[in-house]
Amino acid sequence: MAKDTPPRWDRRMQQRLARGEAAALGELYDRFASLVHSTAHRVLDDEEAADQVTREVFGYVWENPDAYDPRREGSLRSWVARLTRSQAVHRLRQAEAAAFTERGGGTQEELEQKVRRAAAAARADYIVQSMPTPLRQALELAYFQRRDYRQTAVDLGVTEDEARRRLRLGLQLLSTANTRPADGRTP
Repeated sequence: MAKDTPPRWDRRMQQRLARGEAAALGELYDRFASLVHSTAHRVLDDEEAADQVTREVFGYVWENPDAYDPRREGSLRSWVARLTRSQAVHRLRQAEAAAFTERGGGTQEELEQKVRRAAAAARADYIVQSMPTPLRQALELAYFQRRDYRQTAVDLGVTEDEARRRLRLGLQLLSTANTRPADGRTP
């Protein structure tokens, strides 16, 4: 398969959505709803707002299936995740701006810092969820269970060198969470 050709499922899903197949939207929702909702919730820290963003993202996908360009977006999952982050960041900016105005305090810089932190946290969550299981397991052992690379190697049944490699690669992937600017574009 050519590098710029989307996986078969992504291509078929886009075609089905473009034809207006409601069942396709249901399948897409079943596959990505937890990703969309958890990403939105991570940014917004508000269940109702995350529900609204989830509805907005799937509504946008339903109404604009041709907006997905696999050469630019990569997988359909990546595109949906980007739409979610964009919409959640946009909603956060709106909510924070209204709250700052209401309180009569705060600066635009403080607002932008909060938005950047929330967007980076959401991106980090997405990166961890998307990484291969061996890398994710190593990071979870090191972070949540406070294992060093030797203990991680024993727990995973791999060599110490392999445990170090997995941790290093996982951390390198995770470090990219802070390198992308938060964008406030709506889907």
